[in-house]
Amino acid sequence: MKVLDFPLFKITISFIIGVLISYYCHPEMKTAFAFAGVSGLLLLLSYFLSKRNKNYSTFFGICSNLISLSVGLCVIIIHTDSFDKRNYTHSQSAFEKQQYITFTLREKLKSNDYNDRYIGLINTIDNKIFTGRIIVNVQKDSLQNPLIIGNILRVKTTLQKTTSNKNPNQFDYSRYLADKQIYAQLYCRKSEIKISTKIQKDIWYYSGRLHSKILRNLQKSNFNTEEMNVALALILGQQQEISSEIIKDYQYSGATHILSVSGLHVGFIMLFITFVLKPVPNTRKGSALKLASILISLAGFAVISGLSPSVLRSVVMFSFVAVGNHLRRSGNIYHTLLVSMLLILLFEPYFLFDVGFQLSYLALFFIIWLQPVLAKIWNPKNKIAVYLWNALTVSFAAQIGTLPLCLYYFHQFPGLFFVTNIIILPVLSFIMIAGIIVMLTAVFTNPPSFLMFIFEKSIYILNQMIHYVASFESFVIRDISFNFYYLITLSLVIITITIWFKKAAYFKLVLVFISVILLQLSFIYTKKEVAVQQELIVYNTKKKSLISIRKGQNIILFTNDTLGIQKEKEYLLNSYVVGSFSKIDKTKRLNNMLFFNGRKIAVIDSSGVYENKVNPDIIILTQTPKINLDRLLDNLRPKIIIADASNAYTIQKKWKESCAQKNIPFHATAEKGYYKMN
Repeated sequence: MKVLDFPLFKITISFIIGVLISYYCHPEMKTAFAFAGVSGLLLLLSYFLSKRNKNYSTFFGICSNLISLSVGLCVIIIHTDSFDKRNYTHSQSAFEKQQYITFTLREKLKSNDYNDRYIGLINTIDNKIFTGRIIVNVQKDSLQNPLIIGNILRVKTTLQKTTSNKNPNQFDYSRYLADKQIYAQLYCRKSEIKISTKIQKDIWYYSGRLHSKILRNLQKSNFNTEEMNVALALILGQQQEISSEIIKDYQYSGATHILSVSGLHVGFIMLFITFVLKPVPNTRKGSALKLASILISLAGFAVISGLSPSVLRSVVMFSFVAVGNHLRRSGNIYHTLLVSMLLILLFEPYFLFDVGFQLSYLALFFIIWLQPVLAKIWNPKNKIAVYLWNALTVSFAAQIGTLPLCLYYFHQFPGLFFVTNIIILPVLSFIMIAGIIVMLTAVFTNPPSFLMFIFEKSIYILNQMIHYVASFESFVIRDISFNFYYLITLSLVIITITIWFKKAAYFKLVLVFISVILLQLSFIYTKKEVAVQQELIVYNTKKKSLISIRKGQNIILFTNDTLGIQKEKEYLLNSYVVGSFSKIDKTKRLNNMLFFNGRKIAVIDSSGVYENKVNPDIIILTQTPKINLDRLLDNLRPKIIIADASNAYTIQKKWKESCAQKNIPFHATAEKGYYKMN
């Protein structure tokens, strides 16, 4: 593999480094653009010098990478909407009091138990022009939902900033939305909405109408709802209505990737179109016709599926593959991947931090790089054995390549992934073929009954197979503690072993041993780091009071409800336990006095009882105690007051004012999230 010699590889790496620096270090806009200007001048200078004297070619190469890095710095600033003065984040009044807000519906999201959810584009706030993306939550009621993509809505409400995770090591939903340039949400009822007679008819509108027409025609054909929702996910990537039980089955069986439109789906469509056009001769005109047909088909699929980012990403990636094949450059598939990645990141640099983007490119890269090596281990003669072996090696290559990232993000590993991929591929292949035909037919009319029956039953069989594999929960390894050190060192081990496996050499074997030693060192360092850590956490829980003290790997849990703590252990504490490489050693009833690292902590509950003679460093208020906080502050003089979410919201506001008057810090977990003390 000579991909490292490809000039675009170094440029892409420099560009990605620039994006990472800009994302994590937040350089000033003027500094970034000034650096880009200087880099541009140096590039011009080095270009003319290298034309006159070849000795300057190295200088030209350095300047090329420098300009690429500076473009990476600038492009993420350009694509950060909050830097735009017209963005709604600069309208402080919209977050403080009700304003008339006008916005356009852009995309339908998965609904929850209480609200239908959309992505909206802000048009005006209080009749002033603003821009930006928001989450729109429309309360569900008995009325039919008349809202469609492209509707321009007006409602009087207050914008609410997306809050960060309120408990330790939980998924940071606020940052996830910020990477999608969404910084706020609004909540409203249908009765409060005024719908404009004007509809914004752009490509998203027509995509939404097309998708709605497909859905109506499928419903008219009496398509079973559960199977239809899975079909929409499999073929069009629309997961909005799929049940949580089915998603859980697909997760436990290691088949989640087939519910999200990715390289697998788009690649299958490309192969299907290529197969249909096989009779067309490979002449100059015939090859151009094939390329045009593939590109149009992929673009049409993107429109039908709703123009979601994951679909657009996969369509762009495989469009480049198709162009590479047309130019007879299929041997440089790595270069094609690099070009598609660079182009996507130029227009959407925040995709670099999207888990789907990372997993898609890693899986495809390892399938191309590692699968041929694995396939050579055994050369079966039987056609069925060849099929099974190819399916197995493709699955293993993708799983090995994405393993470190999956452990880092999801902390679990489906042990039966290879079984799942072998048994579902024949069914999935048929479903994809039948699904494409059904969806194309549904664009115009109701699909034929016999085809719908076969399609529905095939999805039913697929769901049953997935459910059967997922039922072996003992093979799903969950709650795997995995940090950034492990991610980097395990990735190095996989890469060096693959390089050595492709072509054995002494130097490559030395690299393997070095990477294994680094992995072991990361284990040792993490263990030592955890052993000396001590921290107290006051959790953000509404119904119960929950405090933990961790010393090394052992956690002592304090709560006012020791019997009903199991649910919190599963849904709240689990992320903290996994993220901190620890375990819950004991669970105790919460007392009125705690001690941590030489500090006294008074806990005042609903009884309102506290000891006047004790001067605590910290006071924790829980369960809305009936106390005179001003008098308590004068008597005890604590260094900080902490109020957990079990307290009433109105009383917390008064406590905050009292603390502000006496210059004592006040931490409300409902507002600021959990409190941590080291």
